Amino acid sequence: MTLHYTAGGTPADLLKAGFNLADVSSVDRLNLLPDGMKGLVWVGTNVGATATFQSFVRQFVGNPKLFGFRLGDEPDITGKYKTRTDPAALMAESDFIHATIPGAKTFVTLMDMGPYGAPDYSNTYNYANTHIDLFGIDPYPVRPSVYDVNYIDKAVDAAVKSGIELVRIVPVFQAFGGGSWTSNTGDGYKFPSIAQMTEMFQRWDRKVPNAQFDFAYVWEVKNGHTCIGGTSAAELAMRDIYRQHNTAVVAPTSTAALTIEGQPATQAGIDALVAARNSATAARDALAAKIAAGVKALS
Repeated sequence: MTLHYTAGGTPADLLKAGFNLADVSSVDRLNLLPDGMKGLVWVGTNVGATATFQSFVRQFVGNPKLFGFRLGDEPDITGKYKTRTDPAALMAESDFIHATIPGAKTFVTLMDMGPYGAPDYSNTYNYANTHIDLFGIDPYPVRPSVYDVNYIDKAVDAAVKSGIELVRIVPVFQAFGGGSWTSNTGDGYKFPSIAQMTEMFQRWDRKVPNAQFDFAYVWEVKNGHTCIGGTSAAELAMRDIYRQHNTAVVAPTSTAALTIEGQPATQAGIDALVAARNSATAARDALAAKIAAGVKALS
């Protein structure tokens, strides 16, 4: 994992917290990003590749700081919760971007159509009906009445079942709570504890290894909620946890291309190899220390 994204915040503040993929809405804001930071451009029209849409996208051609375009936030295929978004409109937008700026990624977060504990993305959006590259899955497990980290597993499984390949899933972390948000448990959301956030990181890492980026929702204050961009003691502590997470150097956990003695690698086998390597390193360091001590004694 190398890219970490959140919505809102200044580039300077994001860098301090280890975020290197920024939420931008114009070429000017993209150009202001510091070296080492990419931009994900918010679009949010969801009406197809209109002349206005095409003109907007063309502004970003050849920009080295561009990562891609965020086409929308939880579009609704049913029209029950928001204005209905036709998959064909998203496909037209994504296809135009791919044809105009090869290599640019298209991204959208998905609306969970099921209840808490039984997520459902079936008959909504996937690559086949939109040609969108990446899909954010956002099961927010921490509620005033319940916390179940297994909600993450269930959401990922439901997304895959709906036709979204694992390599296209973007983990969306719950980094907010309180305020006037509504939820599918009817009692809103609760700001995660440090222990809960750590557990969610671990669960996402295990469930979606090597995602192209992850998404901390959210930096900026909305609807009076607590978030990682705030200034309370709890918010500052959470921001530090994100800094540690975002700047950690983590080896890829996928074992698809690895073998042990010619056989496909298992996690147990890899763990054994790592333990053996660490043991050998410790023995080498101990021997080097003894040699250094002996040389010092002779001098």
